[in-house]
Amino acid sequence: MNGTEFEQVTAFLAAVEHGGFTAAGLALGRDGSILSRRVTALEKRLGLRLMERTTRRLALTEAGETFHQRMRGALSALQEIEQDTAATAASVRGTLRIALPATFGRMWVAPILPAFLAAHPDVIVEAAFEDRYVDLVAESFDVAIRIGTLTDSRLVARRLAPSRRMLCAAPAYLHARGRPAQPADLARHACLGFSRLASHPLWHLREDDKVTSVRISGPLVTDDAHSLVQAAVAGAGIAMVSDWLAGPELCCGKLVPVLPEHPVQDSEAIYLVHPSARLVPAKTRAYADWISAALGVRPWRHHGSTPP
Repeated sequence: MNGTEFEQVTAFLAAVEHGGFTAAGLALGRDGSILSRRVTALEKRLGLRLMERTTRRLALTEAGETFHQRMRGALSALQEIEQDTAATAASVRGTLRIALPATFGRMWVAPILPAFLAAHPDVIVEAAFEDRYVDLVAESFDVAIRIGTLTDSRLVARRLAPSRRMLCAAPAYLHARGRPAQPADLARHACLGFSRLASHPLWHLREDDKVTSVRISGPLVTDDAHSLVQAAVAGAGIAMVSDWLAGPELCCGKLVPVLPEHPVQDSEAIYLVHPSARLVPAKTRAYADWISAALGVRPWRHHGSTPP
């Protein structure tokens, strides 16, 4: 039913319910003659007469009576659908599809998801833990967590927490090999390489007001960041890892910072992204607020490293 056809039906229903075109016109803020012409057009389109008109009253034909009852029922059903849909949009319910970086998601989101589900029992979460770029629009995800620099301008982003890379090593390694005092000293140390780092095998560290680049070498190069943490804990060398990844080991003393006065040059952050800023479902808003509160305190920096 297009707009013109809907206007014809609306004119017919108003004329019936108000007992004439003049009264219906007053109720709708339209001239009664316009409503009359719309009903005539409706009858012509249907190929039958819906009402008999006199100067004093309108009388429905048998076909008109049937049409009135069925159309009124159809409009009532449409109104009910609209109300139900609006209620669903306003309530925290339904299936929430979230995309998470695999390692970060397992460490810092998976343990606290049950708390979100307990707080919102009408929500079903479908969580995908993947180390790949997920197209939220094409793959029908509601939200995603991303780490790094955002490039997709179609997405609405909320910054959850900073993410910085840092150098760290086991106390036993530093006791045996000595603690580097400046970036140049790293050339004499066993440095564990991350092959997925864009600058590998260079580490860029801040030194005073400049950036110093150091070419590293060592016994291990891997594309798995968690393996770097394990190797560093075992005393294999110095690793450059994200603070959220090494957080538990740093908090319990298995790893300690190296060259903290010469921080790694980066400007990454952890973001929550979703496709649209308009008409965001309540389930998405609830998750965004919840994860923002949970990760905004950077739980990996606290002793025990167990998110709230």
